[in-house]
Amino acid sequence: MPPARQPWPMKWIVLAIVVFIGLYTYINLHFRKPGPAYQPYRDAQQRASLAQVGYQRVTLRVDLPADPKPLVPLAAVSAAIPGLPADLGSTLIVAPLLPTEIGAVSAAAVSEPVDAYRISFACTRGDAHQAIAGAALYMKGHDLFIVTDCERLAEGLTARSRAGVVILNVPTTAIPIGTYRVTLCGSVTSKSWTLQVH
Repeated sequence: MPPARQPWPMKWIVLAIVVFIGLYTYINLHFRKPGPAYQPYRDAQQRASLAQVGYQRVTLRVDLPADPKPLVPLAAVSAAIPGLPADLGSTLIVAPLLPTEIGAVSAAAVSEPVDAYRISFACTRGDAHQAIAGAALYMKGHDLFIVTDCERLAEGLTARSRAGVVILNVPTTAIPIGTYRVTLCGSVTSKSWTLQVH
């Protein structure tokens, strides 16, 4: 009859658990994508709500240049009503934290559909504990609303300055051919201009 197997000593089981938790925590923190986690159910729910009031959302790529070039005005930019349109603001599940002021804007008045439409602008955030987190374009008819969302920095972190330059890349293939009124939304000042997509 074979001898009975002895159970593993408890110290090796505890050691294996501690090593696994330490390794898992390191990998999770080191390789985790920055920003909020993607929530597919809430995203689908948000898109359905936007469609009911006539909006289509396009996520934009955001670049924050460390050494920005001077902004050269291309299109005729004018002041616009600050904040979000009432129907858009009431439909968003989580209200975005808009930059306070939109300053100089450099954006072309004409865009070809094969190119990414580039918008460079100066903005001022509410305080030094905020950073640009992302941006989206909301399209309704011939109105395009660009919403830049800020996020609160972790406790103890501050930005070097409340002001900065942001570059947005809009995929023009998502915008049908036509003439649009583009509004770059800020909570205190917004800017607007006309865009022709060919």
